[in-house]
Amino acid sequence: MKRFASVPARRAAMRARWLALPKPVRIAAIASTSVLLLGLLGMFAWRDALGRWLWPDPRYDALRQRAEVALQAGRLSGADGGGARELFEAALALQPDQLEARDGLARVALAALARAEAGADKGDTAQAHAALQLARELQAPKARVDALAARLQATRAQAVGIDELLARARAAQAAGHLDDGSDAALPLYQQVLQAQPRSQPALEGREDALEDLLKPAGGMLARGELLQAAELLHRAESFDPGHAALPPLHAGLARALETRGQRIRQLLARGRLEAAAQACDELRQLQAGPLPQACAAPLGDALLRAVATVPAAKVARLLALAEAAGVDAAHLQQAQRQRRGEQRSPPRPVLPATTPQTRARVARLLEQMERARARGDWLTPPGDSAWDRLREARALAPRDPRVLQASTALLAAARECNAEALRDNNLGRAVVCLDAWRQLAPSDEGMATARRRLAQRWIAVGSERLEAGRTADARRALEQARTLDPQTPGLGEFAARLEKLR
Repeated sequence: MKRFASVPARRAAMRARWLALPKPVRIAAIASTSVLLLGLLGMFAWRDALGRWLWPDPRYDALRQRAEVALQAGRLSGADGGGARELFEAALALQPDQLEARDGLARVALAALARAEAGADKGDTAQAHAALQLARELQAPKARVDALAARLQATRAQAVGIDELLARARAAQAAGHLDDGSDAALPLYQQVLQAQPRSQPALEGREDALEDLLKPAGGMLARGELLQAAELLHRAESFDPGHAALPPLHAGLARALETRGQRIRQLLARGRLEAAAQACDELRQLQAGPLPQACAAPLGDALLRAVATVPAAKVARLLALAEAAGVDAAHLQQAQRQRRGEQRSPPRPVLPATTPQTRARVARLLEQMERARARGDWLTPPGDSAWDRLREARALAPRDPRVLQASTALLAAARECNAEALRDNNLGRAVVCLDAWRQLAPSDEGMATARRRLAQRWIAVGSERLEAGRTADARRALEQARTLDPQTPGLGEFAARLEKLR
């Protein structure tokens, strides 16, 4: 009968036997069961990682084997992805928990360091610098990396003849030859700093030479010699964009430009159009900031009105001045036809938007444009940028005076934004503002000069990054400069310096 006992009876019997066991035995059994359950839960939770560890992805093994072959063959890194570094990194991306790929990268770092030391021993500094950069990126032992870097710097300094260069630079500075040729003080100090970026004598010498170079700038600004002052500031920036004397001088130049703008408005008010146009042309050559609004629509309109009344001998001159002021080709042709009596219909009046709904919509769009500009959203995000809002307003009411005034103001703001970003050395923002400027006035004759100035600033920043060992940042600066102006002076030399590090 016991074989066929009921389930409750069997449970009662098992409970009795359990309670009959000594208490320590019961506790041990419970603990063992808990450990087993936790182990099973852990295996379930980490089954994927455990599976990867026990059964690696076959692609991982293939990549690691190719990396080992590349390492044995001395192909430590390659732009085509076939170097040991790139293959080990690809394997590690597939199997982050496997230690062989990490160990492989460590061995690549040591191999790169050994290659750099060998290059230094045989005098191949290009190979040594390139291999040392790879070893540094892969976190080779810091003590050995720093020791070799110091050794290469000393070798370079010895090869360049640092002491001789410093002596020549000091002599040129004493003689007043600051930047007038390759044997002048500032170019010589730059040679020293290329070999020894932290050379205190060279840094102090450059600082003193730049102070001497910029001494006449204050007088130039006081005398209204803005072109000469701007050129002097540009020369100083080419050696050290962050020199302490530059910001106050740029501020003084901005104030002088504002004064010149007031004078242009006075000339226009007195009808002295050619004098106003000449003053605007001088400011256009400066490219140190946005042109006064008087140099755009007001000057162009005044010149076109004058075309109808001046003697025939002056017509061509006024039309040329109007074109330089930014008057579009259609208005110039219209003025010529009007002068010749060939105008078939009166010009369309400049009228505001016709319906109340349209006028309200235009007003809202212009308000949104101004808010987007204040946020710095010149061209993005699509549909909500300052340019997009202005374009919508133009489509609704192209001849509304508010839209025309907003177009002129936004163009002036884009130029000012570009100039201000350059003064602050905020090159990313300068690029954005330049793009907005180009979108608003693609044929603006000042665009080429602005692009070149920005490209040269990127080259200067890239050179500083390169001297600091930040090769990737230097390459990005090169691409920015190349995109802005492929023909800018100094681009080829900077690209050649970077190419030597490959």
